[in-house]
Amino acid sequence: MSENKVFNPLDKANIGKSVSSAILTQPIIPMAELNDFIGAGVYAIYYTGSFPLYKKIAEKNRSSFCQPIYAGKAVPQGARKGNMILDSLSGHDLYKRLNEHRKSIESVSNLDIKDFFCRYLIVDDIWIPLGESVLIQQTKPLWNNVLDGFGNHDPGKGRGKQQRSPWDTLHPGRTWAENLMSGKSSEELEKSIMDFLNNKN
Repeated sequence: MSENKVFNPLDKANIGKSVSSAILTQPIIPMAELNDFIGAGVYAIYYTGSFPLYKKIAEKNRSSFCQPIYAGKAVPQGARKGNMILDSLSGHDLYKRLNEHRKSIESVSNLDIKDFFCRYLIVDDIWIPLGESVLIQQTKPLWNNVLDGFGNHDPGKGRGKQQRSPWDTLHPGRTWAENLMSGKSSEELEKSIMDFLNNKN
């Protein structure tokens, strides 16, 4: 017989779940109509279009926006430099990250930005990584788990020998990614996507 455990709302796992749950109650915003705002935090992106491989995801989101295709975070400026005191309301970090994603989607030929929506939550900086981690764990977005590379940046000169990401292979169009070496084939990626979605449902 297992011992009863005392619930601790400040336990790391419970804090992460509370952040993740709060994100999923935020308003849905069309990414094509995203306006500038102040804040850093966590976000989820949803797809509702007609790309054949994403049919199951799109059908779920057309009714209730319950299956993110991607989830991520934007930390306040200075976080990567090790600054200890940060302010989640001191810049436009979250908007800038979502706008980068919007530009990535707009650059490819087989996706339409009108089919993408997002919700986001401005979060105290210390809980941002935890909130993102739990959100990904709970919702299992396809682009985080199988089709890596959506959030990548231009690797810059001298690094062209890197492999093209799975996302850029399936969704060609970002000019800097076209110069990278080929990785997995589209056929391999399509099979991985179908296996993932079939096992998830």
